[in-house]
Amino acid sequence: MNEQTRHRIPFFRRQSDGRRKAVAAAVAVAAGVMLAGVPAPPAAHAAPRPDSIRQSLDALVRDDGVPGALAGVKGLDGRSRNYTAGVGDRATKAKVPVDGQVRIGSNTKAFTAVVVLQLVGEGKIGLDTSVDTYLPGVVRGKGTDGRAVTVRQLLQHTSGLPNYTEFLGDASPYQYFEPRDLLDLALAHKADFPRGTSWKYSNTNYLVAGLIIQKVTGRPVGEEITRRVIDRIGLRHTYFPAQGDMTIKERHPKGYDRETPDGPLIDLTEMDTSWAWAAGAMVSTNTDLNKFYAALLGGRLLAPAQLAQMRTTVPAPYMGVGARYGLGLASRPLSCGGLYWGHGGTIPGYLTRGGVTEDGRAANITVTAAPSTAGTQHLEAAVDTALCAGSRRSE
Repeated sequence: MNEQTRHRIPFFRRQSDGRRKAVAAAVAVAAGVMLAGVPAPPAAHAAPRPDSIRQSLDALVRDDGVPGALAGVKGLDGRSRNYTAGVGDRATKAKVPVDGQVRIGSNTKAFTAVVVLQLVGEGKIGLDTSVDTYLPGVVRGKGTDGRAVTVRQLLQHTSGLPNYTEFLGDASPYQYFEPRDLLDLALAHKADFPRGTSWKYSNTNYLVAGLIIQKVTGRPVGEEITRRVIDRIGLRHTYFPAQGDMTIKERHPKGYDRETPDGPLIDLTEMDTSWAWAAGAMVSTNTDLNKFYAALLGGRLLAPAQLAQMRTTVPAPYMGVGARYGLGLASRPLSCGGLYWGHGGTIPGYLTRGGVTEDGRAANITVTAAPSTAGTQHLEAAVDTALCAGSRRSE
């Protein structure tokens, strides 16, 4: 047994409870963005110094204790830039690979939602049709009935389904989980609220959405995401892990987590992400995420009717001040005016935040360990800095 496998990391509970509180206080997900801690720019909106993004990443490493940070940014000038800070491997001190692959956590939900909405456009799924239509008798629990919950409510987190990751406890990061077992775990608990009456982020919603995709298409959800999204827009460094695949395939910084809030950092780069499945298992790069969200907002993945549904939002206070949630897609305000669309992802070892604006700016930033509440605020501020720095064309 190697040193890593001796640990049973209580990461599920800390992600869903402790980190969720940090996100609610400072960010928007697993995955989300809080901009209350982002300083407003001067009234004249002076252009930031050219190195402001790099300075933000350096500060995350220096002041917030994350081992590494990496960013992909595209401005109005159309130029894409990549930044790194810190180390990609704490043991060897190797540099963070430029635009390296990372686990993107709940950004996966946006991919899953796109596939569902494509199937809506094909007439194979109805947004306001009951879950039970596609999964007869599967969703039955304490106050939860799939005959009443709709597909739209799943995608928008208004179903009331309890979040299964809250009940995984001290599970091993190397354990395999079947989706139906995770669903049963959630359904053993009382519904959070009567469906359609409130909003609460729950990974269970996207677990069920993944099961619906498989039932309707007759194919694994990862294959549908690959065929309908990844291959369609040419995301060359993005994939949905195969069963049993615990590695990250290409160049990547290592990801770290702690057994306790004050404990030492432990290498959790290799992990069985079956527990996250259609809610958060995917691997990508910051540049590929920028490309994905730009293609999505640009109408390359969904017909206008389905994209409009995806962008129809409700308040999502868990994801930050001013945040709103559509169907697997969130909007958040910028300190320099306007808003941006994306999702964000939190998974042990990696936190990713970012998105794209209507005028074509894009930024995604990843850190390789969960920072403190203040550190998460700084990560969100770095996204704001990157997007606002790109709000003017380079002279």
